[in-house]
Amino acid sequence: MHPDQLRILLEQVRTGVVDIDGALERLRHMPFEDLGFAKIDHHRALRNGIPEVVFGPGKTPDQVSAIVQKLAAQSPNVLVTRATPETATRLRQEHPDAEHFPASGAVRLWRDRALLGKGTVAVVCAGTSDLPVAEEAQVTAETMGNTVDAIHDVGVAGIHRLIQNRERLAAARVIIVCAGMEGALPSVVGGMVAAPVIAVPTSVGYGASFQGLAALLGMLNSCASNVTVVNIDNGFGAGYAASLINRL
Repeated sequence: MHPDQLRILLEQVRTGVVDIDGALERLRHMPFEDLGFAKIDHHRALRNGIPEVVFGPGKTPDQVSAIVQKLAAQSPNVLVTRATPETATRLRQEHPDAEHFPASGAVRLWRDRALLGKGTVAVVCAGTSDLPVAEEAQVTAETMGNTVDAIHDVGVAGIHRLIQNRERLAAARVIIVCAGMEGALPSVVGGMVAAPVIAVPTSVGYGASFQGLAALLGMLNSCASNVTVVNIDNGFGAGYAASLINRL
């Protein structure tokens, strides 16, 4: 249950619009709703400030559909990451207002677009091949109540493209940087700004990139002190962490 919904419910009980039994019925799934194959954590927004997100891989379309139906009944916004095309089609049929982002596989219901962040989250990617991971970060941060500035294809192979965007980078309160290959871009960005930089290594590159391991190690060894790192291809984790920082 979203904090605003709980506040409204308590106010309705106080004024007599809803009786105690009615309120208990609405809260009967505290602290979670058990579907057998999944236990849906409706109160995560109360604890963490952000509702539960559905990780798509490994779940059937039926399972994702059932989970989203229950989440959507309690929360205005629902995010599914890395949904298969079959699952995405199913969700869009059942929820006409659902948005699908094919590059990342994200599907979202974005019914409450209130801004909760105190500034802009910049999502930067080194190359076009990194866009699926950057898109996941962007969709996540937007759904969680942030203004996002997307800056694409500004890798170090053509560093003049990055420098051209220095004012946009300086204006951001948090910066997410997605890069594969040798993973140098977050260090360069980190040296240009005073904001925290969340580096996302991507599994983009040739053989010795080891599916993103080279970029991960490069980012972990960054000489820029404001750079921190999430796992390979974890755009969701970067968007989530950036959202929490932006609310502070």
